[in-house]
Amino acid sequence: MADSDFISLIHTLVHTGESALGQINVLSSRLQRDGVERSRATAERSLRLLEVLSVKTRGNLNASEAEALTSGVRSLREGLKELEAVRVVT
Repeated sequence: MADSDFISLIHTLVHTGESALGQINVLSSRLQRDGVERSRATAERSLRLLEVLSVKTRGNLNASEAEALTSGVRSLREGLKELEAVRVVT
């Protein structure tokens, strides 16, 4: 059984990163208000924390915990790539 506190930690970090990228509708105005660079930095910080968790917990997670962590890392990496693509175009 997954540790609910660990899953909550992962979701918090992912949510923070996605919010910074404007992927959460309620907070999408924050991306415009704070500027892309600040939001990108927040998302990158969340991604780095998730990557540290991934390295430090490797082999110690059950399947659902590992999937939540992997999915969160993937989501933020994709969001940052999309943000960079928009940045290059504009």
